[in-house]
Amino acid sequence: MFTINRVVLVGRLTRDPELRALPSGTSVCSLRIACNSYRKDSDGELIERPNYFDVSVYGAASESVSRYMRRGSRVGIGGRQEWREWETTEQERRQAVSVVADVVQFLDGPGERTRLDAASEDAGGEDTGELVGVGAGDPEDELVF
Repeated sequence: MFTINRVVLVGRLTRDPELRALPSGTSVCSLRIACNSYRKDSDGELIERPNYFDVSVYGAASESVSRYMRRGSRVGIGGRQEWREWETTEQERRQAVSVVADVVQFLDGPGERTRLDAASEDAGGEDTGELVGVGAGDPEDELVF
């Protein structure tokens, strides 16, 4: 039997990348990407709708993404969808689908990355070099491009 599980996304980061280390020592960087889709409503008006995707990048690429990308960075992702299921401490079953990237393409030029860093500093952002965990339901996800 033949199956295909391939995802290609081009969009912008809705928050700064979050880098952490797995117990095995492997680095993983978590991203949230906004990609807009367009459709016509019943009046024929073009409506823009954002779609949000959780993406994980592993290994050396995760460290590069964490170092050079910021909220608002344009990125191209190639990878596969991964479904997972778990049980909460209250014995509730949960499920999620995310993208595991095997290709990450930075789409901003070096000058654009510098401007994003400066904007982050102006907003009081500080790079502590600290590894942080992955959060869900971030209010920053309301960012639409």
